[in-house]
Amino acid sequence: MPYEEKAKLTAARALVPVAILAISPVLLIAGAPVRRRYLRYVYRDEAPAILDKEQGRISVHWLVVTSPLLAWLCWPTEALAHLISSRG
Repeated sequence: MPYEEKAKLTAARALVPVAILAISPVLLIAGAPVRRRYLRYVYRDEAPAILDKEQGRISVHWLVVTSPLLAWLCWPTEALAHLISSRG
């Protein structure tokens, strides 16, 4: 969405945390694999850029990827995965 579409950008900024909170039980249980798969999807080779300053476009994916709430909810399973991998 172009930067000029401030209403859509404001709505996306408000709804991304709501959506993350709605799936928070899943993220607390299986956050690490879900987040890794989502990041692979967003940053795949044929995917459009999530932030294109030259054309003035920003993707909703950028709001999700940079969300501290998502990182915080995925932290327990990330820590558990790190602990398991360091023991093995």
